[in-house]
Amino acid sequence: MLPAPDRIPTDMTTVEGDDGRGRCAWARGDLARYHDAEWGVPLHGDAPLFEKLSLEGFQSGLSWLVVLRKREAFREAFVGFEPERVAAFGEADVERLLGDARLIRNRRKIEAVVANARAVAALREREGVGALDRLVWRHRPEPRPEEDRPAEPGDVPASTASSKELAAALKRERLVFVGPVTVYALMQSAGLVDDHLVGCWRARVSG
Repeated sequence: MLPAPDRIPTDMTTVEGDDGRGRCAWARGDLARYHDAEWGVPLHGDAPLFEKLSLEGFQSGLSWLVVLRKREAFREAFVGFEPERVAAFGEADVERLLGDARLIRNRRKIEAVVANARAVAALREREGVGALDRLVWRHRPEPRPEEDRPAEPGDVPASTASSKELAAALKRERLVFVGPVTVYALMQSAGLVDDHLVGCWRARVSG
């Protein structure tokens, strides 16, 4: 799944920015900087990956741009997405977050972040710091051949066998809101897969 505005034509390959660089079709306006600096860059660390997974959950049903513009507020509200700190949140904290107009105020999604923090904290207690990082990156698929790079948004899958396997592994650790589509979005944004389109300057073939 691409972090794109709705209704991008499926036959569009890349768009040219003001700097003359070709980018994936969704990387327009405020999304261009995110595309250039973050999307598809390998991401490590339990807290950064927990943050990314949490924000992908909040994005469900919305544009990624909505979440991106609220990211700093989310980081403040969820104390840097440190799993153990979020795991200590109680009902009063959930109510506080539901009253924070800077956030996406969806009870199920907020409660899912707290539940997932407790699951990640338990995983880290059992397997040590870096346990979530190791779990996620164990499911990195083999890089696709360059000739199979997607040429247009319609060529990019919503989920894959690897995202289904990772989703199942996360669910075994009692995480919720981690279906294969959400997990594939995590894999794209955290650099486990490279879905930059042909002609995009970030693609391996062009830089």
